Amino acid sequence: MDKVLKFLKDAETYYLATVEGDQPKVRPFGTAHIFEGNLYIQTGKVKDVSKQLHQNPKAEICAFKNGEWLRVSGKLIEDDRNEARQSMLDAYPSLQKMYKADDGNMEVFYFKNATAIFSSFTHEPQIIEF
Repeated sequence: MDKVLKFLKDAETYYLATVEGDQPKVRPFGTAHIFEGNLYIQTGKVKDVSKQLHQNPKAEICAFKNGEWLRVSGKLIEDDRNEARQSMLDAYPSLQKMYKADDGNMEVFYFKNATAIFSSFTHEPQIIEF
């Protein structure tokens, strides 16, 4: 999982895909954090992405850097604990201008039953499950 986190941080931006009804929705994200052995992302409850994940937690992220790409798929499960939200805020101090751990809007999700696949045109895919 550390390799997954490093790739996401080095890429700086990854793209999160969710589903709304029968329509895929993709948008850029930048937060990725490991807390208590799980890979977390962050959003706000007022955003469409939050509503989509609560309706259907299946999601996938994709990042690209230096001719290699990473796809992580699984279920994103909300962690409603202040400790989890605060850990994300500590990892990303710039978020503290927009969110507080107990503001009723900040939301963190962790991947459950995830598969990460590192791919490129020059090597065989490497698969990590967590």
